[in-house]
Amino acid sequence: MSRQHAQLPVSSPRLLASAIGVAITAGSAGHMVFAAEKTDSKASGNAIALDATAITGEAQDPTSYQVEKASSPKYTAPLVDTPRSVTVIPQQVLKDTGALNMQDALRTVPGITFGAGEGGNPQGDRPFIRGFDAQGDTYLDGVRDTGSQSREIFAVENIEVSKGPNSAIGGRGAAGGSINLVSKKAHLGNSFDGGFTWGSDQTQRYTLDGNYQFSDTAAGRLNLMSHESNVAGRDKVDYDRWGIAPSLAFGLGTDTRVNLDYYHLESNDTPDSGIPYTIPAGGSAARTKSNPDKPYAGGDHSNFYGLDRDFRKGRTDTATFAIEHDLSDSLTIKNTLRHGTSMQDYILTQPDDSKGNVNNGSVWRRANTRVSNTETTTNQTDLFGNFYVAGFKNSFSTGVEYTREEGQKSSYNVNTDTTPRTSAATTNCTPSMIGASSGYNCTSLSNPNPNDPWNGAISRNYAGTDTKANTYALYAFDTLELSEQWLVNMGLRYDHFETDYKTYNNAGTTTSKGDDTSEFVTGQFGVVYKPAPNGSIYASYATSATPPGNTLGEGQEGNPLGGTPDRNGNLLKSDMEPETTKNYEIGTKWDLLNDRLSLTADVFRTEKENARVQVDTTSYENAGKTRVQGIELSASGKITDKWQVFAGYAYMDSEQVDGGDLPANKANNGNELPNTPKNSASLWTTYQVTPKLTIGGGAFYVDDVYGSVANTTMVDSYVRYDAMAAYKLSKNVDLQLNVQNLTNETYYDKAFSTHFANQAAGRTALLSTNFHF
Repeated sequence: MSRQHAQLPVSSPRLLASAIGVAITAGSAGHMVFAAEKTDSKASGNAIALDATAITGEAQDPTSYQVEKASSPKYTAPLVDTPRSVTVIPQQVLKDTGALNMQDALRTVPGITFGAGEGGNPQGDRPFIRGFDAQGDTYLDGVRDTGSQSREIFAVENIEVSKGPNSAIGGRGAAGGSINLVSKKAHLGNSFDGGFTWGSDQTQRYTLDGNYQFSDTAAGRLNLMSHESNVAGRDKVDYDRWGIAPSLAFGLGTDTRVNLDYYHLESNDTPDSGIPYTIPAGGSAARTKSNPDKPYAGGDHSNFYGLDRDFRKGRTDTATFAIEHDLSDSLTIKNTLRHGTSMQDYILTQPDDSKGNVNNGSVWRRANTRVSNTETTTNQTDLFGNFYVAGFKNSFSTGVEYTREEGQKSSYNVNTDTTPRTSAATTNCTPSMIGASSGYNCTSLSNPNPNDPWNGAISRNYAGTDTKANTYALYAFDTLELSEQWLVNMGLRYDHFETDYKTYNNAGTTTSKGDDTSEFVTGQFGVVYKPAPNGSIYASYATSATPPGNTLGEGQEGNPLGGTPDRNGNLLKSDMEPETTKNYEIGTKWDLLNDRLSLTADVFRTEKENARVQVDTTSYENAGKTRVQGIELSASGKITDKWQVFAGYAYMDSEQVDGGDLPANKANNGNELPNTPKNSASLWTTYQVTPKLTIGGGAFYVDDVYGSVANTTMVDSYVRYDAMAAYKLSKNVDLQLNVQNLTNETYYDKAFSTHFANQAAGRTALLSTNFHF
């Protein structure tokens, strides 16, 4: 067997990050504590704690779970006066919960679930916000972070989640909301934060976060990370990644500030092939809503249905140059230039149900493959501040954006049947076919062997698709203060989105091509009434637009660019308009207990009225309609000086209202939307027992989730419990123990529409030693 794939130098650069961990652990803990205390006595006045970094959007108290303002200037009012649902996950919550990636972090926000990927729909983060796929709606410091990837958080300060249609702020897509990662940047002062985490399932993680002030106005910051682990309760699955994120800042504390930031992440994983759904005796076509199929591993939930051939490599590079200048005390201009690439290269063996398997105790191994790269260049100019007109204060932000995106996607040839066999071996998968008679492509449901001597062949398939897109946008936002009690929030954005694609064969000959130009205006409007300075009641309306080709092939495209072939291979009509979504929301926000605790509540209704649907065997129309409505509650901050809470609840009633006139789609009218639980809740809380000891814990509940709009596949509800304890050995050294999934609950956190669901990790213990100078 031969394997050909892109070579990524994962191991060598890791030595730098791993050496940090070796250096940290070289001395005894006692010596380090003594040295830290001695350093404190000499230079405590010069040391600035890393947690005290002044970043827009963080709370003044760096240990608080409460956040007062979002980082983007497009949010022209504090969160308490912003008429939409916005949740900010601060650095302290990321630390206390032991989050290691974006999915870990978003577990603390109800109303967000994750979907699974395979080949056509790529592996990587696939969040659903309020029932709508947000795979292409992640941003880094307010700029779209294009490309499917699994995002780390070692260089992330906090995470901002905006719920409800959000195209006015972020541009195309964002039907259910958007996610913004706020990066760690250089700041004034010297600080060092290093640590290592050792845990169950061979977890080893090393991090370094150091900031050094070069002069009165210049500083540099470096974040490093090395991570290796297996996955609790899963055979063969492992993660191996490293990252580096340097940051330079000039002109800090002056009228003109310059930031140079770079981010690099490489990964080399054995991906999880998931657990297959059961299917009725009549096969997958006999699935029904009344008795949906659920994942089943034949009695052993640790079963891995992949093969040793499986791999997943990734690489992300992002460079940012930002310059900001204060034109006056009330007016600032900022220009951000960003260039980034995101690559994926994998072969994933999926437990497939297309060979009449699972119900008879066997599983067909199907290869999903992908080689893709996305390259993005963005220039964004923002002008923001405040001014008075006729005595009324306006807090405003306006700007222009140009973005160029290019995506290339190809795959591998996986020859699964290289020797003559009976014809049955290629048409079904029964117990008699398990093993050599099927070339080890058919395996046991209850006892699969990933080390089977699979004798197929792998080669690169250079046939693929190239997609390019240009975005030109203008936008403006304003919070108008009519009085101390009444505010009006307004936002408007115009987008011109051009995209084209071509498909080509292995020889590079173009086989099809197409293009589309979409122009759309999206907006938001909200009225805020403040019965008291620390509270607000609001009503708002917002829209979004999802044009054809929205994800450039880097996600599940609900409104794809180009024709889709019918059963005879003919291209279907594809003159589609942007899908539009609108949101109605009424809510209230309060900062209580001397502004230490934030409470929010809202009622919302989100409608997509012109979803793309197939109306007959040869054409599509913008005629579909879906709806999600519900309520949300949240609490974040300090109940007392020692007791903190970060909690929320979401109820979502979802429905496909109209799937079009095609009988197969019309049959799903009234069904729930996939990956949209009716109820979800999270509670994370900590209590400082003594000045040195803090304990905490959390519970996370997600209701039943359907994998498809047909409601014929489903994963059950679950409750997961976590616990933590942190102890300060000194001002500069602390220990933290996190036990995640305390009861070792077997549950599924990603549901695919057919074939399989991804099982979450079992009980995981992580012991961290952290150093602060």
